[in-house]
Amino acid sequence: MPDVVSKMTPLLPERADELQDLALNVIQRSASLGTRLHPITLSSLQELLRIINSYYSNLIEGHNTHPHDIVRAMQQQYDSEPAKRNLQLESVAHITVQQQMESWLGEEVPPNIAGQEFLCALHREFYRLLPDEFQVMTNPDTGRESRVIPGALRTEPVMVGHHEPPAYNSLPSFMARFAEAYAPEKHHGAAKLVAAAAAHHRLMWIHPFLDGNGRVTRLFTEACLHRIPVYGFGLWSVNRGLARRNADYKSALTWADAPRRNDLDGRGNMSNEGLVKFCRFFLEVCQDQVDYMGALLQLDGLVDRVKSYVQLRGTAIIPNPPGSSNLRPETTRMLQEVLLRGEAPRGSVIEASGLKERTGRNLLGQLISEGLLVSDSPRGNVRIGFPIHAAGWFFPELYPVLPR
Repeated sequence: MPDVVSKMTPLLPERADELQDLALNVIQRSASLGTRLHPITLSSLQELLRIINSYYSNLIEGHNTHPHDIVRAMQQQYDSEPAKRNLQLESVAHITVQQQMESWLGEEVPPNIAGQEFLCALHREFYRLLPDEFQVMTNPDTGRESRVIPGALRTEPVMVGHHEPPAYNSLPSFMARFAEAYAPEKHHGAAKLVAAAAAHHRLMWIHPFLDGNGRVTRLFTEACLHRIPVYGFGLWSVNRGLARRNADYKSALTWADAPRRNDLDGRGNMSNEGLVKFCRFFLEVCQDQVDYMGALLQLDGLVDRVKSYVQLRGTAIIPNPPGSSNLRPETTRMLQEVLLRGEAPRGSVIEASGLKERTGRNLLGQLISEGLLVSDSPRGNVRIGFPIHAAGWFFPELYPVLPR
């Protein structure tokens, strides 16, 4: 028998004004991040954070593919061990779909990000890039294997822990109700962010796909934060916060799965208290990540960490990258010049070093070869880069630095 969509109520948390206050705080603090550094520098940071997003999204699924290995995969350098290679492909797939999603959001007539078409497109684009081994699901109780069809709603019943999602033949009705309830334009002000938090749980609860629901939900949530818009989003990662509190995240999802307990627990079929708890948890994770990046994006502190990185290069603490040598102290002035200006002519960067032309040019070449500076042409301006061998030192605890 199909399930009725009222089973998913309440769609939004009731009697929870404190959630609006928390959401507004996140929105305001996030917007301030864009004022911390030059926009070109922030754009380079956003490229790094796509890799970090992929790393933490994998980690939530129990797949630990270090950012170093993700970057290698982006350069077509895959591990010889098939299992590790598959995880690298999974990471690159996430980055590719995130970029595609951001492109869709920029279209002249953008899609309804809560609509079935958009959500199925995210699933389709992700799964078509995965190795075959990731497209087969095995029922842990029966041992029966089922193939995951990219972009298709599931056509069989499932159990997720103790939660039984809606019957597969009722999924179109649930997806239509989801699209209607959580379209960003239906909400206003800080309520948009509260609705995004509620939608995150409800999409996981519907479990529309045979597999990949967590992936699609996290990508959908990112689309929500872009669409609201939460200015400054892209300079911080929801996935990092959820992964670092993975046990709490899964507990919060379970709270919101609970049925209504009594007359004081809302007016819907599901627990309002549980949904409020999940939304509060989600918004607190967002606030924590905004505050974390806000502290790291202070220019003086970033310059100090760059200076420390230069000083420690070639030591047991920070070994040189393969094929490279120690960095001269003058490197700090060159990198600071670019950090302050966003991008700068090569001559200005060499001049900032205080070195003779030839020596400065050689040092500039080293910085470019290591990815610490980036240029679009052999003689073009340079901008700051955040190569994975250095970014973990520039932004402490952004991801685990590999032991050497």
